[in-house]
Amino acid sequence: MLKIYNTLARDKQEFVPMVRGRVGMYVCGMTVYDYCHIGHARVLVVFDIVYRWLKASGYEVNYVRNITDIDDKIIKRAAENGESIHDLTARFIAAMHEDADALGVLRPDQEPRATQYVPEMLDMIARLEANGLAYRAADGDVNFAVRKFPGYGKLSGKSLEDLRAGERVEVADNKNDPLDFVLWKHAKEQEAGEVKWDSRWGKGRPGWHIECSAMGSKLLGNHFDIHGGGADLQFPHHENEIAQSEGAHQCTFVNYWIHNGFVNVDKEKMSKSLGNFFTIRDVLKKYDAEVLRFFILRAHYRSPLNYSDAHLDDAKGALTRLYTALKSAPAAGQAVDWGGPHAARFRAAMDDDFNTPEAVAVLFELANEVNRSQSAEAVAQLKSLAGVLGLLQREAAEFLQGSAGAGGLDDAGINAQIEARIAAKKAKDYAEADRIRKELLGAGIVLEDNAVGTTWRRA
Repeated sequence: MLKIYNTLARDKQEFVPMVRGRVGMYVCGMTVYDYCHIGHARVLVVFDIVYRWLKASGYEVNYVRNITDIDDKIIKRAAENGESIHDLTARFIAAMHEDADALGVLRPDQEPRATQYVPEMLDMIARLEANGLAYRAADGDVNFAVRKFPGYGKLSGKSLEDLRAGERVEVADNKNDPLDFVLWKHAKEQEAGEVKWDSRWGKGRPGWHIECSAMGSKLLGNHFDIHGGGADLQFPHHENEIAQSEGAHQCTFVNYWIHNGFVNVDKEKMSKSLGNFFTIRDVLKKYDAEVLRFFILRAHYRSPLNYSDAHLDDAKGALTRLYTALKSAPAAGQAVDWGGPHAARFRAAMDDDFNTPEAVAVLFELANEVNRSQSAEAVAQLKSLAGVLGLLQREAAEFLQGSAGAGGLDDAGINAQIEARIAAKKAKDYAEADRIRKELLGAGIVLEDNAVGTTWRRA
């Protein structure tokens, strides 16, 4: 049975959907004012894997991933560029889709935009006001009264006392308490490019947190199975979503909360202020998109992901080894045979909180078997199981040729061929080992066997 690490429970729990055979899943998507970065790539790929595995496990999934197409950053960027908010967001939504498609990320079943659900947000704010959890401040904003919601802090584990200690002592003019957060921002006519809607509280626009509460409830119901996003959203965004949704509807909001870990760059948190910030497009100028996807999947989704060229190079070499195993293998169908031992280990790994590192290890076991036996069954299992992860779906020759670049085989490709030759020799398949040596020699690569292994040099 599938077990998921539930942030709310701080433990792995058996996954039991609310409706047998069906799953409702909401993931916080992008705020579209710039190109997606590596942190976004991780969110996209991680929840693509969750989506794929749920479907592979037989569930009918309704996957919702929202787009925030109105907020302070969007308004500011549009004004700086001298373009309309619509033109800015349309451009970056298209760019986001291009990046996600390149990474092999399946489109969600629904992709709501915040601007399309303002009536639902206004309805939720009215419910909160009626339930005594929202109030209109002197400046016209409508705020959520955090201390009036008894469960606040249950997702993040933060107590109100700890949160209060971290706030300034003075109470802002527009809040009854520093912990309160905005649900509806009154329109500031003097601000360039200000966007506003009519409401019972006057013209304005929604706060960020209310967007996901309203869209999730509208599209999946007031109570649904899974909500996900990056670890940076756990507090305050997801904590505030729980308060709003449960405060408005008086029922549990979400059963399982999934959060992926941070992305670090050379062991330091990725940040624009530190100058270690990389867009997906920057990375794909240097690396194949499948290499980036494979790099993300080699780490468990909850662990920190350390981005560096060295780690991408290592991922490229490892993926090349998998494709090399398929280079001369016989063609085979790709239906997964879940009865085999490799498939059983793969399933056990994925059912253990989507443990992709262990699942990838099974792929390498199968690659070794392909190298030894060249059996159609092993090839079929390798390609079909890899397909569950969105990997190894191209022709091997296509990937290997692109990986080698214009100058022929690169270091990773050469080392992969050497590993395949070593596997062939261990299997006493000396004809295959000799074939690999001759193929490398034809490409200008000379192998030298010695007491410590095999080295190579260019002729």
